[in-house]
Amino acid sequence: MTQTAFYIPSVNLMGAGCLDDAIARIKTYGFSRALIVTDVPLVKLGMAGKVADLLAAQGIAAAVFDGVHPNPTTSNVEAGLALLRANGCDCVISLGGGSPHDCAKGIALCAANGGAIGDYEGVDKSAKPQMPLIAINTTAGTASEMTRFCIITDESRHVKMAIVDKHVTPILSVNDPELMLAKPPALTAATGMDALTHAIEAYVSIAATPITDACALKAVGLVSAHLRQAVANGGDLAAREAMAYAQFLAGMAFNNASLGYVHAMAHQLGGFYDLPHGVCNAVLLPHVEEFNAQTSGGRLRDVAAAMGVDVRGMDDTTGAKAAIAAIRALAGDIGIPAGLAQLGMKDADVSILAANAMKDACGLTNPRRASQEEIEAIFRAAA
Repeated sequence: MTQTAFYIPSVNLMGAGCLDDAIARIKTYGFSRALIVTDVPLVKLGMAGKVADLLAAQGIAAAVFDGVHPNPTTSNVEAGLALLRANGCDCVISLGGGSPHDCAKGIALCAANGGAIGDYEGVDKSAKPQMPLIAINTTAGTASEMTRFCIITDESRHVKMAIVDKHVTPILSVNDPELMLAKPPALTAATGMDALTHAIEAYVSIAATPITDACALKAVGLVSAHLRQAVANGGDLAAREAMAYAQFLAGMAFNNASLGYVHAMAHQLGGFYDLPHGVCNAVLLPHVEEFNAQTSGGRLRDVAAAMGVDVRGMDDTTGAKAAIAAIRALAGDIGIPAGLAQLGMKDADVSILAANAMKDACGLTNPRRASQEEIEAIFRAAA
């Protein structure tokens, strides 16, 4: 077995009510002024104000940057960085789902290393750790609160940049399911399918290890068992907590085994059309795994078993088909759109989408290599 590295924040808080513990821990780091990076909906819900008040009670002042777009952009990072510098902040606190976390990572990385966020596109391009980042999660999907991945849309090129860097790992991640209650069904569905995609892509990745395998399969099982209920009843704390663990385990898996063509392709849809990432993943996932089944049938059979399918007596080919059917059934049950055409993808754009996907770092660990023509065929099959 080749040598591997395993990345994860040094402290990770889980469970209902852990936000209070997180604020107390932030005090022990000795920070005096934080930049809270979030979005307008969380400000309107009062969640950003609540965190600022909790920090103030610990003697930590806070400035709030609420300009994060659903697909965070280079200009979002620049605006947040300007606010951080204007307020003399010594730490960053991201509050939300993947978008605030990724934007905060971009801000913190540039604050410590200088330059623009585009300078760090690729793998481990930074020279030193980012400004200390604490990530408080409010959705169960992206796992960005604990990963070394940062996805930022380059507005000039209309592409999502994949920044994979050990220096963007937060120092503290917080998953309090009480902050995830009553999220809209569509958001719950999209983020949940994002978590499932992370787990499956990590499990079939060429960089998978026994550690990532264990995390990935447990995540698949939790999503399969609890996502439908979380979508149907947003106030079900047990379902929310199970999904919080699922997305975190999936994050542990892909943070170290990386991903595949689902993400490489979904990033292009998000960058080109400003589409929701989790929905793009959900639509693409069964189609990419059909492509992968030729080389990863046994692994997909394991996925089927984790999703509750009785795979006894199934060979790898049949088991892979069962996994893909289970993925489609779950997506259908929670209202995921049937195809990319419904989301606005145009056939005329497929060639450039595929060309950009071929350059995405996430595709490097896909278990089966694809030509641009094959990526185009997958896009069209998913339409």
